[in-house]
Amino acid sequence: MTTSPAYDLECINLSKNFGPVRAVDDVSFTIPSGSFFSILGPSGCGKTTLMRMIAGFEDPASGDIRIKGKSVIDKAPNKRNVKMVFQHLALFPMMNVYENIAYGLKCNGASKAEIEARVRDVLDRIALPDVAEREIHQLSGGQKQRIAIARCMVLDPDVLLLDEPLGALDLKLREAMKIELKLLQHQFNTTFVYITHDQSEALVMSDHVAIMNQGKFEQIGTPQELYHAPNTSFVAGFVGDSNRWSGRMTVINGDTATVETDAGLTLLCSPAGSIRPEAGQSVEIFVRPEFIHAHRQDTSPAEDEPAPVNQLDGKVDSLLFNGANSRVLVRSSSGQLIEADVTLTGGTDDLRPGEAVRLVWSPQQTMCFRT
Repeated sequence: MTTSPAYDLECINLSKNFGPVRAVDDVSFTIPSGSFFSILGPSGCGKTTLMRMIAGFEDPASGDIRIKGKSVIDKAPNKRNVKMVFQHLALFPMMNVYENIAYGLKCNGASKAEIEARVRDVLDRIALPDVAEREIHQLSGGQKQRIAIARCMVLDPDVLLLDEPLGALDLKLREAMKIELKLLQHQFNTTFVYITHDQSEALVMSDHVAIMNQGKFEQIGTPQELYHAPNTSFVAGFVGDSNRWSGRMTVINGDTATVETDAGLTLLCSPAGSIRPEAGQSVEIFVRPEFIHAHRQDTSPAEDEPAPVNQLDGKVDSLLFNGANSRVLVRSSSGQLIEADVTLTGGTDDLRPGEAVRLVWSPQQTMCFRT
């Protein structure tokens, strides 16, 4: 009895050079069958080069690529059971929806009856059963996205690669398509590999995310792990919003370290990643805005505020209203702006620009990394 491979895609020690530039540097990872995996990183970090190697459009300098347990390193792109959706979709404007989806099946020599059945099935699964006869220019942006995915999925690929496919959409449609793509991946139960520089896309849709920087993977984990337990300062700064300080450790007390920042603040922090607390060590500190509580200085903090705590006095510089995700910018005496999440109801209790406030947060939510 044979068993199916545990991984749809394995990349082993992949590297790629462009002249003196090391675009991808010894990258290894595995993707379990039927999962949504994102590669997240800034422009130029090597993520598109990595995806093009998986698709077969670029040859690696070293390493191996395995799909369903079998190496495809020597196979041409059309011989790999991998399909790719590009940012600009590349739908054929002279063909209608049915013809676009059927094109790959016709090239593979499928019968007319099989083409009809498979095209109708995939249109049902993307919830667009009635658009087969429409021209491409008659579709909305979101419909075009789904047709581009259907054109790939009708060929039953082992892996679907998506290269920033939401980049050309407007903001509202992009937000809606995040949910659409996750639902489609569940519908087809096919491994999706998604590359993006937009952290929101990666965190919302993915089962696991790889953070890429300068050709290497800094960390692979669930969105929750990357957000709450980053291994490096790059991951902490790239995933989510953070207030940031640089400084030196002065006192170590168990799991808590005291840091004198370059801005003249004394902060308590929880060393993160592989850092070994050591007095005199240069560090960077990150604090998420949602963990900072802003109180008027004429009111005392809540009784259940954890102790010991970090405290910082300042004045409200401005309010950033965004419904439930509103934020206050507080300017400290040293002139630094600190962001803290607040609830703005439009009532008299809302903070106002110019008010004196005290910011309070826990050392356990103060991430500290070696520089």
